[in-house]
Parts: sequence; structure tokens; C-alpha cells
Amino acid sequence: MKRRDLLAGLTIAAAAAEGQQRGSESLYIPKAHLVEDRKLLHDFMDDYSFVDLVTATPSIRITHIPVLLDRKAGAYGTIFGHISRSNPQSETFDGRQPAVIVFRGPHSYISPAWYAKTEAVPTWNFAVAHASGTLRAITDKKALHDLLAKLIAKFENRYVQSTYDFAKLPDSYVYGMIGGIIGFEMQIESIEGKFKLGQERSETDKAGILKNLQSAKQDPSIREFTAGFYERVKKPGA
Repeated sequence: MKRRDLLAGLTIAAAAAEGQQRGSESLYIPKAHLVEDRKLLHDFMDDYSFVDLVTATPSIRITHIPVLLDRKAGAYGTIFGHISRSNPQSETFDGRQPAVIVFRGPHSYISPAWYAKTEAVPTWNFAVAHASGTLRAITDKKALHDLLAKLIAKFENRYVQSTYDFAKLPDSYVYGMIGGIIGFEMQIESIEGKFKLGQERSETDKAGILKNLQSAKQDPSIREFTAGFYERVKKPGA
């Protein structure tokens, strides 16, 4: 083989490999916003664990659910959750279909007026993590019961004065409810972290961002949004 042909072949192979690598990514991440610290990403996933479960077979489907992360199960951790048994997305829980689970953190509009030099355009700052893998069904009732107990404990612990005790519910009731759901586990094959927080800007600009975010109008809380919705549904046509 001629040296020119060999080099051409290597170039084509490298381009193909690069294309495959890029094709496996679910998120565009500029280098300045790339987060690869595994512990930081796991902490983020634990803190913001109400997620978007995204699959694309046979068509795009997204379900919004709370999940549980086991950091020690698998190379990158394993995510556990459940959906309604009636949800068509459960058909992808066969261990073959690719899925992406999106963890979304806080986000906000950023005004150029907050920078030292205002000759700039507005932007939006945010933090997300995408976990990719394949979904496997959890159908064993005891395993589902244990998963529910762990999920409930994780979120119930956020309310210090809660008196709820899942363990005290009658088995007849709990297992009747379990019949309506299907669980899943996804061993994470890759984690993509994108924290676009203005970290590439000057120290003066970062100080301006922090100062103005503190005084910026905040989105309605879930309590405020819920109260407003309750009032709206009382008044049809409002």
C-alpha cells in the first residue's frame, strides 16, 4: 500500500471515529461550560432529581418523574424510577432502547447591564446534566416496593415535620397500587454536564451577575403557582 493511500485511510477512519463519538452525545457543550467532575454531577443529580425521561422508539416520548441515583452501581451509577404501566414509554424498558434522562437545575435571564462593559447581548444561564443508557424493566413486586420506599424516604425527608410512614400502609393497599406501575433501572453509560453560568467571564462580570441575580424577580414558587391555578379553575373562562 502506498504511503499516500495509508494516510488517506487513516484520515477517513479518524473522521469516522470522531463522527461516531459526536453522534453518541445528546448535548452541545462548549469547552468553557463542560463539567466532568463526577462527584459534582452526582450531587447535582441528587439535588435536582425531578427529571425528563426521554426515549425515541418508536417515536419521541418524554415523561416527567422523580428518580433515585445509586452512585455505586455501575461505572457511572444507576438511575431508578417508575412510570404508569399504561404509559406507552414502558415499551422501551427492554434493555435495548437508548434513553436520556435530563436533570435540570436553576436558570435565569442575564442582562448585559450587569457586566462591566455593556456592549454585549443578553443570555440565559443554566445548569443541566444528561445521563444516557438503556432502560431495563423492574416488575418484581418486592423490588418495586423497595424502590418506592427509597424514593419516598428521599423526598419525605425534605419535610422535617412529616409524620408519614410508608411502612405502616397495609400490604393489600400498597401492592394493589404497585400493580399500576412499572419500574425501571438505567445503568449510566455516559454523563454530560453543562453548567453555563458565566464562569468564563471576568471577575468583575461574575460579581455583577451574582449581585443582580440576588435582586432579580424570581419565578413563582410551586406554592404560588399552585394557588394561582386553583383560583383560575374556580373561574372558568378567566
